[in-house]
Amino acid sequence: MLETLESREAGPPGPRRSGRRALAILVAVAVVAGVIGAGAVAYVRWCEGAEGRRDSVGLRVPEGATGATVAELLHERGVTRCGGFLGRSLLQKSGLDEDIRAGTYALTTNMTLDEALDVLTTPPPPMPTLRFTIPEGYRLTQIAERASEDLGIPARSLLDLVEGAELSLPPYLPKGTPTAEGFLFPKTYEFVEAKVTPRAVAERLLEQFRLEAESLPWGDAKRLGMSAYEIVIVASMIEREARVPDERAKVAAVIYNRLGRGMNLGIDATLQYVDPDPSNGLTESDLRIDSPYNTRLHPGLPPTPIASPGRASLLAALDPDDVPYLYYVLCGKDGHHEFSTSYDDFLADRQRCGE
Repeated sequence: MLETLESREAGPPGPRRSGRRALAILVAVAVVAGVIGAGAVAYVRWCEGAEGRRDSVGLRVPEGATGATVAELLHERGVTRCGGFLGRSLLQKSGLDEDIRAGTYALTTNMTLDEALDVLTTPPPPMPTLRFTIPEGYRLTQIAERASEDLGIPARSLLDLVEGAELSLPPYLPKGTPTAEGFLFPKTYEFVEAKVTPRAVAERLLEQFRLEAESLPWGDAKRLGMSAYEIVIVASMIEREARVPDERAKVAAVIYNRLGRGMNLGIDATLQYVDPDPSNGLTESDLRIDSPYNTRLHPGLPPTPIASPGRASLLAALDPDDVPYLYYVLCGKDGHHEFSTSYDDFLADRQRCGE
């Protein structure tokens, strides 16, 4: 009997015994998985949280940075607890990874991911701005006065910059030109109040001139026998003389026709540029001012532009009308001119127009 019993116990286990063992293994695996799962959840929650001392941290988010880059930056600077795959995953899970704005931010160490993202995705408050309008035909002194009124910068500080030889805009304003007269483009501008300086204003206006000039036919300057700088001089005279828009190209024609014949231009606007007392108009003594800007006495163009021309006057200087006019006279309250080819006709127009 003993032999028989031992032989039974040494044999293979029965079905019931095998089932119990398999169940025990499954339970053990489930317990381990549960422990691991609970640990993973706890770790994720730890990564999302924050605790400890908060010290100021500056963080720069580069233009075009990905969510993965930002997650690493936050972790490396000690702002958030976790980087790597989990940090990237949590950032992606937030749904804000594409709302992060490039820039430099003031954060702290030991922030929650939500707190950090709140800073990184909030647009900065709008900065106070100032509007600055330059009418067409303004000269540097007038622009400086308007800048003082609208932008709060001293007129003298702007004039010192633009009346020196420091600014240039080749090929229009060559290096070493003693003044930027004519090149501060007339337009309405908006400046951030905190960033307004004389140089910022001057460079912005010069850049606008460049942008406006790019689309103009500067190849025509050579045909007219003019440099780019001389074209701006002509345009400035057109701006000050023409009061009716469709007369700009006719005034340009008169200027070029007189230059071509060796005639003095005799343009009042150039003399007004150096008039010591503009309040009483041009007097007999003003007509005798010995200045290269007195185009009644001195042949050729004045040495510099006399005002800031707009785009229409620049275009007229580059594309004058093909007409034989040599004279014009202001006629009527609407500001239009009468144009003529002979001096006798000019005198007749003066009498008729009450000049």
